[in-house]
Amino acid sequence: MSDKELLDMFRANETRSYAFNLIVRKYQERIYWHIRKIVISHDDADDVIQNTFLKVWTGLDGFREDSQLFTWLYRIATNESLTFLKKKKTKFLVPLDDVEQQLSRTLESDAHVDGEAIQIKLQKAILTLPDKQKLVFNLKYFEEMKYEDMSEILGTSVGALKASYHHAVKKIEKYMESD
Repeated sequence: MSDKELLDMFRANETRSYAFNLIVRKYQERIYWHIRKIVISHDDADDVIQNTFLKVWTGLDGFREDSQLFTWLYRIATNESLTFLKKKKTKFLVPLDDVEQQLSRTLESDAHVDGEAIQIKLQKAILTLPDKQKLVFNLKYFEEMKYEDMSEILGTSVGALKASYHHAVKKIEKYMESD
């Protein structure tokens, strides 16, 4: 079903829940992996995806279709992920470097991460990036998202996103060359 059909079904009271379940099924995996690349931990990603779809449920009536449904979902998932990380950092009063080290250790022991040394090193390099560069890199490199779609999700100009991606790639290259 198209997003338009799903949204029309959602707006009809008798098919509202069914339509929402279809939306969740259609986008859950993509949203999960987007969140997972940001928060790293599977358990944390599960918490964030639940919060994301709760926000989607409560906000879907107000969705004006100015953007595509998936970019709207990604924007919510991104904001929920960043809010989660911010709360995690302030809740435990942990310096950012310590959080990155903890996430790095989680990567090494995570069964969902390919154990190849190069893959782990790449993920560690990504963890060293500022949040915005990390998001842009993940969306462009792993999800092959267009800059225009990223612009809608992140509320940033295409030019700024291209610059962020370029800086992220340079930092990752430098990290990968070091030992």
